Amino acid sequence: MAKAKEPIKKNGGRKKTSSARRSYHKKNKDLPRWMYVITAACVSFLIIVGSYYTFFRPYFYRFRPCFDNKYYEICMPEGHSVYGIDISRHQGEINWEQLKNGHHPDAPISFIYVKASEGSDFKDVKFAQNFKNAKKHGFVRGAYHYFSTTSSGVAQANLFISMVKLTPGDLPPVLDIEERPKNKKKYIEEVKVWLKKVEQHYGVKPIIYASSKYKKRYLDDPFFKEYPFWVAHYYIPELHEGEEWLMWQCSDLGVIPGIKEKVDINIFNGSKKQFDALLIDKKQ
Repeated sequence: MAKAKEPIKKNGGRKKTSSARRSYHKKNKDLPRWMYVITAACVSFLIIVGSYYTFFRPYFYRFRPCFDNKYYEICMPEGHSVYGIDISRHQGEINWEQLKNGHHPDAPISFIYVKASEGSDFKDVKFAQNFKNAKKHGFVRGAYHYFSTTSSGVAQANLFISMVKLTPGDLPPVLDIEERPKNKKKYIEEVKVWLKKVEQHYGVKPIIYASSKYKKRYLDDPFFKEYPFWVAHYYIPELHEGEEWLMWQCSDLGVIPGIKEKVDINIFNGSKKQFDALLIDKKQ
């Protein structure tokens, strides 16, 4: 079938450009080149500054010059005298003799916290061995529980208590709180149950471990002010002024003789005498 003849268009077959489009193109054509350059430079500057403060600046501390204060391949915050580490199955087999004799004399490892449990049914397979060896090799030891959002505070407290037998000279138990709950109110009530039950059993207030941001967001209830705080904040030379803390996990990149994997480095906020006063003085 023959095609119908198309009407001949004016302007060489090109569609007419609307006055609005002509005005837009003319306006952009008239913009000087330097304005494009400045705009691009400003956008690039904002991206660089935002990336610096968000992704790079928090990690610069680990690369700063440490002079004679660099132990365990990290920059140790100055002005402290009692240092420790925390371990779990993730550190694998530990050479305890090497660990005992290999730490730096100016920043000796005095205490070790050992992971015991998680949730209502998870037992760290290395807990019994690590907990026993810590005391055997002269370290002050402690145990911690990783709190889960999927089980009750009672069940989690019962698991921890069934595993951990504290003796005179041990550190108070620790509750590691990191997970983000779907229901904050219900979650906080379960955390309170764990703390109360464990405190009642051991006769000492447990220590709460969390990051500063987590504490502000989820642990803003006045109830938690009664408990000592172990803050996790890495790659900074000192904590925020006015922040109350008992212990500070200052790095997760420590290299300790006797431990193959990277390990967390912790600092006690006080003197050796104050640290000793923290220890449990009666048998459970």
